[in-house]
Amino acid sequence: MEFLSTIFYTVITLGVLVFIHELGHFLAAKLTGMRVDVFSIGFPPRAFGKKIGETDYCISWIPLGGYVKIAGMVDESFDTEFENREVQPWEFRAKPLWARSIVISAGVIMNLLLAVAIFWGIHFSRGKFIEETTEVGYVIEGSVAEQAGLRAGDNISSIDGTPVTHWGEVQEALYFNNIGNDHRVAVERMGITKEFTVPSIILTDSTRDGIGIIEAHIVAVIQSVEIGKPADKLGLAPGDIMVSINNALVPTTQEIIKTIRANAGKEITVQWKRNDSLLTGTTTVSEAGKIGISLGSIYTGPSRRIEYSFFEALSQGFREVIKVVDLIIQSIGNIIYGNATVKESFGGPIRIAQMATQSAEYGIASFLTFMAMLSVSLAVLNILPIPALDGGHLAIMIYEKITRKELSVKVKLGIQKVGFVLLLAFMAFVIYNDIASF
Repeated sequence: MEFLSTIFYTVITLGVLVFIHELGHFLAAKLTGMRVDVFSIGFPPRAFGKKIGETDYCISWIPLGGYVKIAGMVDESFDTEFENREVQPWEFRAKPLWARSIVISAGVIMNLLLAVAIFWGIHFSRGKFIEETTEVGYVIEGSVAEQAGLRAGDNISSIDGTPVTHWGEVQEALYFNNIGNDHRVAVERMGITKEFTVPSIILTDSTRDGIGIIEAHIVAVIQSVEIGKPADKLGLAPGDIMVSINNALVPTTQEIIKTIRANAGKEITVQWKRNDSLLTGTTTVSEAGKIGISLGSIYTGPSRRIEYSFFEALSQGFREVIKVVDLIIQSIGNIIYGNATVKESFGGPIRIAQMATQSAEYGIASFLTFMAMLSVSLAVLNILPIPALDGGHLAIMIYEKITRKELSVKVKLGIQKVGFVLLLAFMAFVIYNDIASF
């Protein structure tokens, strides 16, 4: 069942993002009078499909994305048959630069608009939940926060000189601002103001806990229990709040998972809360390091909800997209300057599958937020001036405009092939990393 859920959410996530991206190219081509020969989800060879009118709508075998084959354009299909024919008015090569630029950029624009629409929908329908605390509830052992000197009970008053009034501002200051540079974190501790220097942490699969602090009033709640598994035999049930394992507090889902895995094949003592009762029991962890539960986190402290009008929510949607774009650009900059590695910063299809499934477990809003952020990531990466990507096509067109010299079809085809090989190599690299860290 878990495997089927992973497949389902992965197909939905990637399918929607690829479809929206290619739909952008398709619509732009049609609106500018270009003929579209193929609309494909996946790269060649073709698996199956149906031709309607002049366009072959199909699914292809290599699941690295998709493509729209436009007449008179060198693309992922590597078809250059048009070179031997006279230029036709419906071909890509016959259109002015502005029209070709719109067609090339339309996929990226659609991915960004999808993200705006998702963020708008979430803000308009749900508003924004504000956790009105800046108190540190738990500091993860061995984390950079612990090494810097932060302690549970500290109230964070400012970060890098900017006051913070709720936990959302704490997270934004630590993980979205000033990436790659140390943070100055001021706290109130027993009536005394202290300031600590905390290294910047780029959020990746291996650093999902960030600097290692959890806000106060966070509890880990059991969402589901597998029948017949150790947790079921112990008596755990959905809605139970996890308190400790082997007498060590486990306030976060990550800590619970890590502790259970560390005790694979061993007996553990679990303490949990059900309504007003505190319960304790022992069970044996499977050799795979699991007891058969899925977990979620719930904030139980003071809070408020901000409601947004239609246009206020739309404004928030654009702001969220701009914030994610800025984060991605900063992350790429940190790779270039050596503050992060490609291995840390990029995940492949396996990692995307894991994150899609995990986000879905927290609810539809969490899943859609992940989809929106991934859509922005695909947009930014696609517009980079790399052969085989949209940015590569755009770079060639700009080069031709500046130099007033058109590259030959043979040269364009060579560039496209090199880019495609690089793309395959990069995908192999991230898939290998996914498997290695699975």
